[in-house]
Amino acid sequence: MKKWSKLTKYQAFWPFVILLAIIVFNGIITGGSFFQMKIVDGHLYGRVIDIIRNGSKLMILAAGMTMVLATGGTDISVGSVMAISGAVACSIISGSLFPAVGGSVAVAICAAVAAGVLCGLWNGFLVAKIKIQPIVATMILMVAGRGIAQLITSGKIITVNSGAYYFINGGYILGLPFPVFIVLFVVIILILFTKKTAFGLFLESTGCNSLASKFAGIHVDKIKLLVYTCCGTLAAVAGLIESAGIKGADCNNAGLMIEMDAILAVAIGGTSLNGGRFSIPASIAGALIIQSITTTVYALGIAPEITQVVKAVLVVIICLFQSKEFREQIENLLHKGKAVQGA
Repeated sequence: MKKWSKLTKYQAFWPFVILLAIIVFNGIITGGSFFQMKIVDGHLYGRVIDIIRNGSKLMILAAGMTMVLATGGTDISVGSVMAISGAVACSIISGSLFPAVGGSVAVAICAAVAAGVLCGLWNGFLVAKIKIQPIVATMILMVAGRGIAQLITSGKIITVNSGAYYFINGGYILGLPFPVFIVLFVVIILILFTKKTAFGLFLESTGCNSLASKFAGIHVDKIKLLVYTCCGTLAAVAGLIESAGIKGADCNNAGLMIEMDAILAVAIGGTSLNGGRFSIPASIAGALIIQSITTTVYALGIAPEITQVVKAVLVVIICLFQSKEFREQIENLLHKGKAVQGA
């Protein structure tokens, strides 16, 4: 019993339990076909693989968003940064931008990531140095970002025909989609950085009480600048995956409204929007929950126009279930009901 109580205290415990429940439910309603996998040309295919592949962008964004929310901030510009990243990469590969590099995929990837770093630095500068409220500071880039992407592509949808670039989304290693390895690399690096160094403690301290942290000698402004830069960088990586998947740059639709799902994934993972304690694995589970819910809704044949409503209701139920206070109230009601029956 003590081991169970200790296990349930881990922030990532309930998100993974909920994820497992959704997966089992999917298996039941599909008659077990949900778990079926097949190997074609050495590549693994199946609904579970599709969830992981399609959710890779959201998992990467959620990892970056977790650190931002841990400081008590938010970043609603990640969708626009994805559009900028895709626009830069595809423009270079197509030769319309920096034609001297000859459409080099390596240069395109580096330039796209550099654009994400600059976007993150801009957001961090506004929040940490200019002291603008995070939602307002990042809204600036959210609005202007797609305009910047349109300027890069001259208002066109740029398509590319590069097998090397397509590999970012459509490639396979050891039978698994390449985006899976990108997610693993990002998550491992961030976990090591936040758990094996003092940075994680500084991050939580900043979110709990930034003023007290500053008096304690923590460089709060540098912490915020770093996390926003990291979030912008990861948004650029997600943008590369998306643009590689569609083999082009669609500045109007790339990453559209995905920032809401990223924030929601972190919230489902149990990280408070007020800052403080955080868990990157829990946020990854939150991202997979959202992607799994989408798969469930489609499997049930629910009409597209009410899909978002169904997802919203399910998310509310999940958030209530994760609330310790809500669970305690339910337990109290159950105890009272038993007491009345016993009387």
